[in-house]
Amino acid sequence: MDESATWRLLESDWYSPRRLHDCPTHYSFPGDRFLPNRCLMDLDKAHTLLTSKTPQFNTSSNFNQAYRQKLIENLSLDSQGRPFKIMVFRGSPKSSRKSIRFVDELRQEVAAIFEKDCKQTPYRCIPKGEKRVLDAPRLRNDYYSNIMSWGINNILAVALGPELYLWNSEDQAVHKLLQVRGGNDWPTSVTWSEDASTLAVGYMCSNLQLWDVESSKLIRSLQGHSGRIASTAWNGHILTSGSRDKSIINHDVRAANSLASCIKRHADEVCGLKWSTEGNRLASGGNENLLYIWEASKMSSSKFLHRLSDHCAAVKALAWCPYQNNVLASGGGLSDGCIKIWNTEKGICINNIETKAQICGLEWNRHHKEILSGHGYSIRENQNKLCLWRYPSMTKVGELGNHKSRIINLCQSPDGITVISAGADETLRFWDVFGPPTAGAGNSMVSDLQGLLSFRTSLLR
Repeated sequence: MDESATWRLLESDWYSPRRLHDCPTHYSFPGDRFLPNRCLMDLDKAHTLLTSKTPQFNTSSNFNQAYRQKLIENLSLDSQGRPFKIMVFRGSPKSSRKSIRFVDELRQEVAAIFEKDCKQTPYRCIPKGEKRVLDAPRLRNDYYSNIMSWGINNILAVALGPELYLWNSEDQAVHKLLQVRGGNDWPTSVTWSEDASTLAVGYMCSNLQLWDVESSKLIRSLQGHSGRIASTAWNGHILTSGSRDKSIINHDVRAANSLASCIKRHADEVCGLKWSTEGNRLASGGNENLLYIWEASKMSSSKFLHRLSDHCAAVKALAWCPYQNNVLASGGGLSDGCIKIWNTEKGICINNIETKAQICGLEWNRHHKEILSGHGYSIRENQNKLCLWRYPSMTKVGELGNHKSRIINLCQSPDGITVISAGADETLRFWDVFGPPTAGAGNSMVSDLQGLLSFRTSLLR
């Protein structure tokens, strides 16, 4: 046998359990705390203690006989002095079963009460009437116009025929900003800048103006379009305008030559524009039933991200979801009547609701997962109504509306609670439809009272 084989035999014999038992080696350390050292064990004594029927007590223990007797009694007798065995299965005591059943019954009762309250208590108390009604004489009955905007300065700008008015929601003061001379021109789009320092006004005769509201002065006029400008949207210092001439123009309002890019992809009038919350994407809707999604970084090349052709009528109503940046809602005209929810990352429609009415405006609820739609003409239902839909299920929560003619525009207050609907009946109606949840059922009485007191009409001018 060679030397290496001899060494392996000795090594295996050295670590065998028999070797450790016959010739135990004494070490000064106790071994690993998880893997005990067998050479420190007295296996014979352990086997005797495990197999012996009579318990062995160490007579050298410091505990006296009285303590041992007390310990035995506590381990072998119950509280009433009756013997019992440790770890024997007897089933649960009756008192324990009763307590467990009581807890289960209590949980079922609480669940039943909670379910009953959920059924009886509405998700939120939807107002039965308007909070306020403003008279808006000469408001034009034009589906394609966007004549209303509410800035973060809490001032509502609204175009009434050839005139544009500012209404302060804090003190209800009314100020006329401008009036167009001549009968062939009037404001067709109104949009506040993000900081509410500038008001952009597009006109029927292709003019685009920037106004300083504080001084009531015209800052500058922007050129580039040759037809009606019915839609405008701000993205920082970029003002985007859409026109009947089928073009979309990005204006850099800081530059002397403001025209940053011009896109001509739509085959008909551009009637809807909306920048995403992050400002990286633009949605544009056209009168040829098409919806385009553009990336801000590629607009100069006129290359679109998605071209969506699911609508069957003009696409004016556009709204980006405030809590899902890549989700867009769009609404079609009378021949379509559908609200479509889009995943703009993939360019697919993730939900579609047939409202059976012309969709003139869409507004997301920033406090709850809901979206509000404003409707115009209809041959079946929802005519001149406001409809509230729960997102993402798109089930109808309720409907509101006292307009006597179709709704033209919707806009939302800076705090995200009030929505204004502009109707062809020449009224502006304020709805506190996006308010926070009600605290209890008692608020329904307050809501009913507000509904009765809401029919207060005041003149805008």
